[in-house]
Amino acid sequence: MTDHPTTHLTNASDGDGSSAQPTTVDISDTLRFTAEGDIGILTLDRPAKRNALDDATVASLGEFFRTPPEVSAIILNSTGDHFCAGLDLSEMAERDAVAGLHHSRGWHTTMNRITESQIPVVAVLQGGVIGGGLELASAAHLRVADESAYFALPEGKRGLFVGGGASVRVPRLIGLSRVQDMMLTGRRFNAAEAESIGLVNYRVGAGEGLAKARELAASIASNSPVTNYAITQALPRIVESGRDEGYMMESLMATVAQSSTEAKDLMRAFLDGSGPKVNK
Repeated sequence: MTDHPTTHLTNASDGDGSSAQPTTVDISDTLRFTAEGDIGILTLDRPAKRNALDDATVASLGEFFRTPPEVSAIILNSTGDHFCAGLDLSEMAERDAVAGLHHSRGWHTTMNRITESQIPVVAVLQGGVIGGGLELASAAHLRVADESAYFALPEGKRGLFVGGGASVRVPRLIGLSRVQDMMLTGRRFNAAEAESIGLVNYRVGAGEGLAKARELAASIASNSPVTNYAITQALPRIVESGRDEGYMMESLMATVAQSSTEAKDLMRAFLDGSGPKVNK
């Protein structure tokens, strides 16, 4: 794996205050990052393997999200016709129980870093989102699927069991019974079905996923950073906590968020009519 720095990549500003041209760096042989102002685009680039995740790519993803660049939103996408066909089975070696445990836990570390990222992550999904690919997609904060996307957890039909977090994350999105169906029978969901059951947040036409993700990322980047922090860091903990503990965390984060300079500016804009409003 090529060693490339991944932290503190920002776009410089031109002399007139406008954004500089996008800056791209290779994170590894299969992963690259482009900074476009406040938005970063992280691209999985292994189309010949349908973007299947080998160990080096998983490690690179984990390292990237350990110290991500200074952007306000990250788009996670991939090249080719498929988002990710899962674990690269050509790398699947005979492992004893301990080695298999460590391999699975390494995936957990990477996926947790994505989910727990302070920078909101929007995944763009097309073609196969299968096995480990669905584990990667479910680690993002938002998911945009184009009409070509389909979703499956075929491990049960291959004598395997999920090991990258699907048994924890995917039931939280669509419920235990649907995940059992996927794993027991090999059932797959198309993009329309995935939207209807809550597996994805947005469904768009074929080839329109990245444009929609850019729109969402721009909206996210316009928020107060303190509010985005509360949504990515506090909200999941509130949901998993008891009622009274959740209320206390909510009160604390509401107080912190409304005291920020950005919140005051946004509220002032709302009150004077220059800020966005909720419409039908």
